[in-house]
Amino acid sequence: MSQYELTILMPCLNEAETLETCIKKGQNWLKENNVSGEVLIADNGSTDGSQEISRKLGARVVDVPSRGYGAALICGIKEAAGNYIIMGDSDDSYDFSYLTPFIEKLREGYDLVMGNRFKGGIMQGAMPPLHQYLGNPILSGIGKLFFHTDCSDFHCGLRGFRKEAALKMDLRTPGMEFASEMVIKATLLKMKIAEVPIKLYPDGRSRPPHLRSWSDGWRHLRFMLLYSPRWLFLYPGFAFLLAGVLGFIWLATGPKQVGKVVLESNSLLIFAFIIITGIQLLLFSVYSKIFGINEGYLPKDEKFLNALKHFRLETMIMIGTIIFIIGLIGITAFFIKWSGQGAGNLDTVASIRTTIIWLMAIYFGLTTVFSGFFLSTLGLKQEYWTASDR
Repeated sequence: MSQYELTILMPCLNEAETLETCIKKGQNWLKENNVSGEVLIADNGSTDGSQEISRKLGARVVDVPSRGYGAALICGIKEAAGNYIIMGDSDDSYDFSYLTPFIEKLREGYDLVMGNRFKGGIMQGAMPPLHQYLGNPILSGIGKLFFHTDCSDFHCGLRGFRKEAALKMDLRTPGMEFASEMVIKATLLKMKIAEVPIKLYPDGRSRPPHLRSWSDGWRHLRFMLLYSPRWLFLYPGFAFLLAGVLGFIWLATGPKQVGKVVLESNSLLIFAFIIITGIQLLLFSVYSKIFGINEGYLPKDEKFLNALKHFRLETMIMIGTIIFIIGLIGITAFFIKWSGQGAGNLDTVASIRTTIIWLMAIYFGLTTVFSGFFLSTLGLKQEYWTASDR
C-alpha cells in the first residue's frame, strides 16, 4: 500500500541554481490542493550541494549511483512512496505549480499522462529552434508512425503515471531515450494514455543543459528502430524481396532489352543479391522479435507466436532439404551436360544464368534448414515450442 497519493519526482545533477524553486512550487501545489504527497529528488551524483538543499527544504533524496537521466528516474520510480508519480526536470523549465490536469487524468484511470509543449506553448528561448522545428516533431512523428500512438510530444519531460504501470513497463534505458521508452512501452502494453497541454519555460540555469542534440537524438531514433522490427527489418525486407523476385523471374528466361540497354546474366546476379538481402532482413525481423519477447523488451504477441507454430523445426528441415536437393540436382545436371560436351567452352551468358538459378535454390534450402535450428534455439523459452516439437 502506497504511503502517499502522489510523488513529485525530479531527477537532479548539479541543479542547485533552480532546485529550490522547483521543490517549493511542488510542495506548495500539494498543500494548496490538499494532495497527500512528497517531493522526491533522484540525485545522480551532484557536487554542488543539491542534496543538502533538497533535505533542508523537506524533500526526500535518493542517491542514484548510475549516471544518466533514465537511470535517475528508474531508481526514483522504484523508491517513490506515492501511488501516482509526476516527474519533471529540476531546471525550472516546467511549472510544478500547474499539476492539476495531471492528477485529474490519473484519478480518472489513465496509466500515463503526457504533457504536450506544442499545444500548451513554448516560451521564447525555452527550446532551441533545432529541437522545436526539426528534432522533436520528426522523432515524435516517427514514433506515431511506428507505434500507432496518439502521443504528439514524445520527449516532454513533464508527465504523470501510475507507479504500478511504470513498474509493469520494466523501464531499462539509462539515458535520454528513457523518454521514448516510456511512451513506446505504454503503447505496446495497450495502457491508457492521455495528453494535457503545458507551457515550457526557459530554464533558470547559467550552465549549458545536459542534453546533447545529435547524440541524444540518435539514441531516441535508435531505440525506436530497435523496438520496431517491422520498420527496421520487415518492411525493407519485403520491399527487397518483391523487387528481387520480380526482376529475377523477368530475367531468368533470357536477356531483356530496355531501351538501348541489354540486361543479361550480370543483372540477374544483382537481382539474386537483392533477393538474398530481402530474405535476411525478413529473418532478422523474426529473430529480433522473438529475442525482444524472450528478454521482456517487447510485449507478448499472440498472433505472431501462433504463426510461428507453423514453422516447426522438423517441417523447416524437410522443406529446406527438398529445395537444397533440387538445387543440387540442377547444378549437378548442368556439370554433367558440360562434361558430356567435352568440358569445352560454354555460352557464358546462358551458363551463368543457369548456375545462378540453381545456386539460389541451394541457398534457399540451406537458409531454411539453419533458420529452423536458430528459431528452435530462440523458441526454447516460449510456450509455442511444445514438447512434441523438440
